[in-house]
Amino acid sequence: MAFRGSNHDSNAGPARTPPDDTRQEAAYLKMLGDQQCPVSIKLLDGSVVRGWIEYYDRRMVRLTREGQANLFIFKHEIAYIAEDAESQPRSGNLPGVKNGNSTSAAK
Repeated sequence: MAFRGSNHDSNAGPARTPPDDTRQEAAYLKMLGDQQCPVSIKLLDGSVVRGWIEYYDRRMVRLTREGQANLFIFKHEIAYIAEDAESQPRSGNLPGVKNGNSTSAAK
């Protein structure tokens, strides 16, 4: 029953709020790992670590880094994960290819 004098449209249904979980996290982390896409992970303490996501599960991610120790980071300690635009994907780091351009002598 609608209240008299209210501007509420009774056919509009209940007000909706955005979901807290879109259920896309696993798909995004899988894509980052499959492509070995370089990422920057900002932690809640303000520090930033860089590498690529080799493994993830419900509670943590494994960040693999070249020349440094690999990290297991609990998700509740992560502020955000961003694709690292400065770096090329690891799969693009093939011999004879630099920044997506061939380094062959034929120019």
